Amino acid sequence: MSRIAKTHKDAHIGCMHLDTHGVIGYHQAVVPQLLLVVEGKGMVKGEEERFTPVSSGDAVYWEKGEWHETKTETGLTAIVIESEELDVSALSTILKPHSG
Repeated sequence: MSRIAKTHKDAHIGCMHLDTHGVIGYHQAVVPQLLLVVEGKGMVKGEEERFTPVSSGDAVYWEKGEWHETKTETGLTAIVIESEELDVSALSTILKPHSG
């Protein structure tokens, strides 16, 4: 078992499934958000216009107020963790779609 995140305040944890050609449109994160892709593949982008590919096993972190979008051509399932105080330091690698 691998540690994913620690929260000091209430957290919302959900499972998101996008069907073929699914899109979660460009929107602003209300609180810090961690997207954990558990099945499938897709593309994410932050505030830059460039999309970054993601697939099963990838983690993507968006800070509060950060604009972002997720889409897939073939389908994608992810766990989404949101909390005002989300500590993701336990994850060794977090994909930041707007960096690099």
